[in-house]
Amino acid sequence: MSEEEEFNETPNATNQPHPSLPTPSIANKDNDNTIKILVATDNHIGYAESDPIRGQDSINTFREILQLAVEHEVDMLLLAGDLFHENRPSRASLYSTIASLREYCFNDNPVRIELVGDSGIGIPRNFNFPPVNYEDPNINVGLPVFSIHGNHDDPQGMGPEGALCALDVLSASGLINYFGRQELPGSSQNDEEAAEQGLHIQPVLLQKGGTRLALYGIGNIRDERFNYEMRSNRIRMSRPAEFRDKWFNLMLVHQNRVAHGPKNSVPEDGFGDDIDLVIWGHEHDCLITPQEVPGKGYFISQPGSSVATSLAKGEAMKKHVAILEVQDRDFSMVPIPLKTVRPFIFEEIILSEDEEDKKLKLDDKPKIVRYLKSLVEALIEQAKNEWDDQHQDDPEAPPMMLPLIRLRVEYTRPDGQSIYDVGNPQRFGQDFLGKVANPKDLVQFYRRRKIGIRKPKNDIDLPEEETIQDSEGRSSEKVQVATLVHQYLEAQSLGVLAENGMQRAVTLFVEKDDKDAIKEFYHNALKATQAHVKGSEADVEGSSRQDRNPESEEEELLQEFTKAKESYADEWEKNQNNEHAAQKNKGKAAGKTRRNDDDSDESDFGKMSDVQYVGGSDDDNKPVGFGW
Repeated sequence: MSEEEEFNETPNATNQPHPSLPTPSIANKDNDNTIKILVATDNHIGYAESDPIRGQDSINTFREILQLAVEHEVDMLLLAGDLFHENRPSRASLYSTIASLREYCFNDNPVRIELVGDSGIGIPRNFNFPPVNYEDPNINVGLPVFSIHGNHDDPQGMGPEGALCALDVLSASGLINYFGRQELPGSSQNDEEAAEQGLHIQPVLLQKGGTRLALYGIGNIRDERFNYEMRSNRIRMSRPAEFRDKWFNLMLVHQNRVAHGPKNSVPEDGFGDDIDLVIWGHEHDCLITPQEVPGKGYFISQPGSSVATSLAKGEAMKKHVAILEVQDRDFSMVPIPLKTVRPFIFEEIILSEDEEDKKLKLDDKPKIVRYLKSLVEALIEQAKNEWDDQHQDDPEAPPMMLPLIRLRVEYTRPDGQSIYDVGNPQRFGQDFLGKVANPKDLVQFYRRRKIGIRKPKNDIDLPEEETIQDSEGRSSEKVQVATLVHQYLEAQSLGVLAENGMQRAVTLFVEKDDKDAIKEFYHNALKATQAHVKGSEADVEGSSRQDRNPESEEEELLQEFTKAKESYADEWEKNQNNEHAAQKNKGKAAGKTRRNDDDSDESDFGKMSDVQYVGGSDDDNKPVGFGW
């Protein structure tokens, strides 16, 4: 699960695993023709780095992943987004990551995978070095790392090189191969240009012996934008024209898999039938065993995060990476448990039920606190036992790390109105200093939701409270900035600024540290409004002002402001990336030319219209599914 959606641990019905379907395997494995890949995602390096207890958890587990890649002699390490937790990682995080990659990836081991098509590597830059680092004669790469970006480390900024992210720095340093980045459309002047400027997903083509791998990547795109491109039939994928039935098609995505709204997720059954396997990043629950999507023929693997970034139930699942082996069109995937992950035990109780089932008498605060402390002690002992079991075969078992414990307590009494006296949660955790890694948020109290009480939808100064709660009335510990801003702006009456643009600008300012986002939006909105009003004045220039009273002029002006605002809001929704794309085009004209993909054909992405190929023969024109 993603760290922002703490209480949606369980995917919806369409995303549930299907245990009855067989797990894929390779019948007669030939190592010389098998591409061996270590798959991981959501490493979140730098998470809680200022915490004296948990600060090194993310980088320690990332180093374990690199060690596993070396020990298992894989051909490549594949990361599905959110390598870093922050969009602008600290110098400490960058230093630790660079040092670790250099230690484990630069060596004399031969690289056995051959690059045969680089069109999916990313946006071309005006620098003269090979598209993948292991083909650079100036560095000695023994472990190639391929990665897409996630929502935490996505490209930002509008400099001469366009938007950049930390992965661009690692890529330019020769440490990783950053792929799957898409230029969002926005510079089109008419419908014809817009149809051609949709997202174009191109593969990185790799080969080892007789096995051919087409590696597709889609770095995180805002879900609303992604759904807009899908609905508008503006997403196309290229595939190799030669040996088209011989390629194993592997897709990496970093999007919401759990539906949080009609436009806030990607349907897992929406990929084309020619896709063989989807590696799904962003969701932190570890569902790494490949599960076939019924009726589609391809599989989805969700590795989950390698570090817990919230105290949610899904994060308490055991963390794994996996060895993916591909031979011809067959594959197998073997999970490997991570041993450097801090133990995390999650437990949820309902006090009223425990009191009845266990014949307790919880009639005062001391008794309740003693009971809850006994539960926490049992959870700590459970964490210790699980740690010992996990490391029983190690030659030298490492000392146990302080565990993460989360006890969620519903403290409504049986009458549904009154509550148990449970005390202060932070004071409760003080008794466990030195015993757990999270004493400040060890316990979480919540009340049962009252039925039949309606609140006003919006307070003029506060966001709507009920939408910050889940279906059972439990207040979320983490609320997205965009949600709060949206609710607040809904309650306002902005005269000039469009709410959708302001919401996005504030979100960029807070979450991405884009200090110019609000200023740029304000100036653009003001400029557009002035142009609209001036245009309306020109239309009525011929009428005499003497025939118009001041009140009428004021009403007309207010109407024009409203029209200008609505017009700008619609225009912003459709073309919010206009200026961004125009800035990126500086010094990047080469990005509009093809690289090594002249022999590919293109098609639509989605259950939409028939394919309209740019290249390829007439025989290729046939209806297809999502992605082809």
